[in-house]
Amino acid sequence: MTVTDARRQGVVKFHAPELVVGHGSLAEAGFSAARLGARRPFVVTDPGIIEAGWADELLGHLRDAGLDPVLWHALTPNPKDHEVRAAFARYVESGADVVVGIGGGSVIDAAKGVAVLQGNGGDILDYAGVDRATRPIPPLVMIPSTSGTGADVSQFCIVTDTERSVKITIMGRALVPDISITDPRLLVTMPEDLNAATGLDALTHGIESYVSLAHNPLADVHALNAVGLVCRHLRSTMTHPRSEPARAKMAQASLEAGLAFTNAILGATHAMSHQVGGLLDAPHGVVNGVLLPHVIRYNARATPDRFVALAAQAGLPVFGMPGEEAAELLAEHVRRLADDVGVPRGLRSLGVTEEDVPGLAVTTLGDACLSTNPRLASAADVEALFRAAL
Repeated sequence: MTVTDARRQGVVKFHAPELVVGHGSLAEAGFSAARLGARRPFVVTDPGIIEAGWADELLGHLRDAGLDPVLWHALTPNPKDHEVRAAFARYVESGADVVVGIGGGSVIDAAKGVAVLQGNGGDILDYAGVDRATRPIPPLVMIPSTSGTGADVSQFCIVTDTERSVKITIMGRALVPDISITDPRLLVTMPEDLNAATGLDALTHGIESYVSLAHNPLADVHALNAVGLVCRHLRSTMTHPRSEPARAKMAQASLEAGLAFTNAILGATHAMSHQVGGLLDAPHGVVNGVLLPHVIRYNARATPDRFVALAAQAGLPVFGMPGEEAAELLAEHVRRLADDVGVPRGLRSLGVTEEDVPGLAVTTLGDACLSTNPRLASAADVEALFRAAL
């Protein structure tokens, strides 16, 4: 049965890791890794997680389970191809087995990159596209420290090609981690700007997956829940950063948005955002926050009715309203939320220039996320969206 036939017949495949969620759940990491066969787990993290003390706590739990972990942390935001290569070299040298990532999306993407190379060989850039990694990879345990990327439950791995200054998208069901551990305590140590960016990333995941050409009833439920949770709780985590109830709600939003987009994929906002991030090493969620209102307006012409439910979930009074009007209200609501959490109004503030637009549009057309956008987009359409967002 082809994918098209399956969709016509209402067949849904829903992929998800084993989920461990709740206050103090980081303590489950040792048991989780051991169940996957770990003896010498390879822990990928970054300097911020080490400084916050979470890496030490994780290493303690792994050792308590009788394991001998190896720590690697030479990573910067938006993981680079050479960083993944260096991490993999250390993995091989250390004789490690199960891969454990603790951190934000960059850490988790780098950890997935190591696993891809261990199972498939070659260079990480060889795997850009869909289902290019065809051989089994080491087991993955992912522990998010931010409330938005969803990388801990997704089939995506995003890596920067430093020679071309673009982000490549590696996508495949093999990249869905075996176990995801969400401990809301880890979110409290996020810097304010990262909290804002990842929260808007979760919102973008929810909205784009709900209108995606690949949406399905199971993913829809998680997408709508994520949108409502972000709209109700992101501001609270900015004004009351130590409030654990709000953090727990945003952790749930990130998790549900991740479950939605890994099964329904994404759209033009992410396809465009990846290119800006690759060019300028800009924060992914911030770029999403700038682009999303413009893409909502663009997509509303193709699937207006889907935006009524999204706008309602965001708390807007749209009952009985035409879809395009509801989409406009949602676009304005997203922009107000971005204003409230300190996201710039235009891409120029991030360093994008008019001269960059044609090149960004060309590379956007090659991004896998664009394939499920509900409205077709030509190079001219994408250029127009970028210019509107400048």
